[in-house]
Amino acid sequence: MPKSRIRKKADYTPPPSKQATSIKLHNRAWVAPVMLAFFLIGLAWIVVFYVTNSSLPVESLGNWNIVVGFGFIAAGFGVSTQWK
Repeated sequence: MPKSRIRKKADYTPPPSKQATSIKLHNRAWVAPVMLAFFLIGLAWIVVFYVTNSSLPVESLGNWNIVVGFGFIAAGFGVSTQWK
């Protein structure tokens, strides 16, 4: 029986090492206070509207005061997407 040829294996070459990239972390300390402020302003707006029988905060808006309050709360959720 003929002897099979011995294949020479290629030398192992490791993949090139990745260079460490510097990640620029921006200071996001403002996010939590602004987010909480929007939440609290929205909640206070709605509570004041109900407690004063729709005479405050803006009487001419009527029931749209609820939408304004929820708008502040939605803005708080929008700001919360910036939190890291």
